[in-house]
Amino acid sequence: MPKPRISCELHMCSLNFFNYFCFTFDSHGVGRKRDYSPVSWSDILDCDHIFRVYKSGVDGPVLVLLHGGGHSALSWAVFTASMTSRVTCRVLAMDLRGHVLKPVPLSLSATPLKCFFLFFRDVANVVKAIYGEIPPPLLLVGHSVGGAIAIHTASANLIPSVVGLVVIDVVEGSAMDVLHSMQNFLRGRPKSFKSIDHAIEWSVKSGQIRNLESAKVSMVGQVRRYVVSVLSLVSPLWGLGLEEQRLDGVEGAREPKRLSVYSWRIDLSKAEKYWDGWFRGISNLFLSCNVPKLLLLAVSNASFCFVPGKFMMQVLPPCGHAVHEDTPDKVIVFVPLLCSLCFVSAAPRGGATCPSSL
Repeated sequence: MPKPRISCELHMCSLNFFNYFCFTFDSHGVGRKRDYSPVSWSDILDCDHIFRVYKSGVDGPVLVLLHGGGHSALSWAVFTASMTSRVTCRVLAMDLRGHVLKPVPLSLSATPLKCFFLFFRDVANVVKAIYGEIPPPLLLVGHSVGGAIAIHTASANLIPSVVGLVVIDVVEGSAMDVLHSMQNFLRGRPKSFKSIDHAIEWSVKSGQIRNLESAKVSMVGQVRRYVVSVLSLVSPLWGLGLEEQRLDGVEGAREPKRLSVYSWRIDLSKAEKYWDGWFRGISNLFLSCNVPKLLLLAVSNASFCFVPGKFMMQVLPPCGHAVHEDTPDKVIVFVPLLCSLCFVSAAPRGGATCPSSL
């Protein structure tokens, strides 16, 4: 009896960073029943990373804005509106790894420095994806953890077109001191809110964000909606009376009442083991960056030695840690000055002028 004829074709299709091979048999061939079950992308691709970015402006120098831990790119909204109305520039604000849209995971088994490297590699990759292999000259602006990421990115020269650096309210000495009390701060804030309005109200009344206009945009990126059982709430719900919560969870109820609540998008406490490694050594790295630099602080910091001629520094009281949210109009007085040093094309709009000195 003749053997069945089997013909085979080899197909190769290039999908980004890999070559995928598959075999197909013709109708005369004999083989197993075809398997139509889906295959996970993780069997083929190395990563599935999605980053949300916000852009403003169509011409002028580029400012890349990096938010602090637990915040989102929306924390730059009011600052961006003020900045683009004052100076001809383009703004790119991105949600960092692990934040907001589709959380790009952190490798919890990685060392602190290796884990942190993922952040500034992400920044470089996003800039490359948007502006191509040769991005335009740009200014890195970072707040808190975002400031540390900006420092590392500039120091590692991952984006050769970086021509300036702005760091907002992060100094190595004070950052290390604050880390010791961070867990107390996280335990002290509400775990969830009755509505997004209550989350915004808490952020302003607690002083986390002292500018209501900014809080109305920024808090949307910090919390998200969940549906939970009242009995599963581990702490009082901000905006819902304690008596109301007790009545919702009384014994004898056929089924615990379910609530729509707003809770924090990310659990900052899970990154505690990385905190020390992220901030240690950033003062020397900041000074070593061979570009014009600006340090903006909420309060004068005795732990940081200001070296005239090495960088510009300005204290902007009264405001909280979120300097660019609390006092955006003050911040944009000084950022254009650095722009004028870095970009000849950073032309003020409407006759506005940049200050001649700090």
